[in-house]
Amino acid sequence: MDYATEGHSLPSPSCGDGRKRNVCYYYDSGIANVDYGAEHVMVPRRVAMTHALVASYGLLPHMTRLRTTPATEHDLRAFHDDGYVRLLRDISPDGYYRRHDNNIRARARACRVGVPDEDEEADGGHYDNPVIDGLWDYCLRYAGGSLAAARALAAGRSDIAINWSGGMHHACSGKASGFCYVNDIVLAIQHLLDTFARVLYVDIDVHHGDGVEEHFKGDERVMTVSFHRYDGDQYFFPGTGKAGDVGEGKGKYRTLNVPMKAGMDDASYLHSLFVPIMDTVMSRFQPDAVVLQCGADSLYGDRLGGFNLSVSGHAACVSYLRSCNVPLLLLGGGGYTVNHVASCWCYETAVAVGKEEEIPDDIPHHGYEHYYRDQGYKLHYPVPKKSSIKKEDIDKIKQDALANLRMLNEPPPTSTILHHRPSRSHAIEDDKALYDDEYNPKSKRHREADDPMERLHRLCGKADAINFFTDLGMRGMKQKNSNSTKRPDSCNHTRSTSKD
Repeated sequence: MDYATEGHSLPSPSCGDGRKRNVCYYYDSGIANVDYGAEHVMVPRRVAMTHALVASYGLLPHMTRLRTTPATEHDLRAFHDDGYVRLLRDISPDGYYRRHDNNIRARARACRVGVPDEDEEADGGHYDNPVIDGLWDYCLRYAGGSLAAARALAAGRSDIAINWSGGMHHACSGKASGFCYVNDIVLAIQHLLDTFARVLYVDIDVHHGDGVEEHFKGDERVMTVSFHRYDGDQYFFPGTGKAGDVGEGKGKYRTLNVPMKAGMDDASYLHSLFVPIMDTVMSRFQPDAVVLQCGADSLYGDRLGGFNLSVSGHAACVSYLRSCNVPLLLLGGGGYTVNHVASCWCYETAVAVGKEEEIPDDIPHHGYEHYYRDQGYKLHYPVPKKSSIKKEDIDKIKQDALANLRMLNEPPPTSTILHHRPSRSHAIEDDKALYDDEYNPKSKRHREADDPMERLHRLCGKADAINFFTDLGMRGMKQKNSNSTKRPDSCNHTRSTSKD
C-alpha cells in the first residue's frame, strides 16, 4: 500500500515533496565477520548481504552515509549494569572455553552468556548467547550504529535513519537474552528523549520486544507497541507479551501488546491489525519520534518464526510509519533465513528513500546472488495466499488492543519536557561528526565502502563473467575453425545435391 498517495502523507519538514525524505544510513563492515558458531541460527553476515543488495540496486546515492562510530563503554553504561559491561569487555573464547577460567565462567553464567555445563545440558538448559571472538567489539559496533542514527535524527538534518545491524530488543540491563548482548534500542531511545518529548517504539519482530518494554514500562514519555507471536501455554520465546500487560505507574497503558498465533498473513496482520491499531496509537500518543524494529523473522519461510508475511507486507509497516512524517529510526532485529532477511531490508531501504516502485524484482549480479537461487533470484518470493487464522480470532486481538488504547491518557504537554532541537547552525557543526563526507553522493571523494569479503565476491563475480565469455569465445573460435576445415566438403556436397 502506498500511504503517500492515499492522503496519509504530508511533505516532511525538510523535503517539500511528500514522496521524498532525507535518509541517512549506517553500515559497519566489521560486523559482517562476526560468527556465532556453525550450529547457531544468528548470522550477522546477513547485514553485509543486505548492504550488497542495497548497493547493487543503486540506493546508496539516495542516502547520506553516517560515520562509522562504535559506541563507548560509557555509552553502554547508560543502560547496562557495570558488572555486565565489564563481563562483555573481559570475556573471550580462550578464557571461557580453553582455559576454563572459573571466575569468568561464573560471571558469564549469571549473565546468561556462554553455554551450559554438562549437568545443566542434561536438564535441557541451553544458552542462546555464545562467547564469540570479538564479542566486545561487536557490541560496540552495532550499538554505535543505533546511537549514530539517533543523533542524526536529533540533529534535525535527517528524517529517517537506518541501522540494519541494530534492533537487539531482548538484552536486559544485566544479562544477555535471545542472541542479544547489548540493547541498542534502549540506548537509542534514551538519546532521543534528550531532544524529543515523546518517543514511540514499534516492534514487528515475530518475538516479543521484552527488553525494551521492561525498561520503559513505567515511563510516560515512551510508548512501546509490540506485534508478536504468543502461544500461551505452548511456550514461544520469550513467553511474554500478553494483551493484559499494559505498563505500570505513570507509564500505564503506554505499553501495548498485540499477541498473535502462528500463520499470520499480510491481510490479517496489516489491514486487520497493524493499520487500525497504529492509527489509534498515533492519534492518541502523538509521538515526536518513532523507532521501528523491523525483525525479519516474521517473514514467511523464517527458520524460527512461523508467520507468513511477504516482503511487501512487512515493508508496508515501514511505509505506514514513514507516511506519518515524524523522525523515524529503522532498526534490524531477528531474521534467520538470511536471503529473506536481505531481500526484506533492501526493499525497506527502497521504501525509506521512496524508490520501491523503481527497483526491479530480478536480483542484480552482486556476488551474493547464489543465496537467492531458492527464491528464483527474485526480491519478492512467493508466500501462501490462504490464511489459517480465523476472522473471529483476529477481531478479538484487535478489540483487546483498542480497548487498552481507550484507557490511554492524553500525552504530557510538550512544552514542559521538550529539550529543543539544535539550531541549523549547530546542526551543521554536528554534520562533521555524524556524517561521512567520503560517502556523500555530492562529494568528489564519493566511494562505496564494503567489507573485504564483499570485494572478493565482486572480483570473483567479474572473474567468473570474464572466464565465461573467454570460454565462450574460445569455443566459438574452435567451432569456426572446425567449420572452415569442413567447408569444402560441405560445399561440394551442396553442389552435387543441387545437380541431382
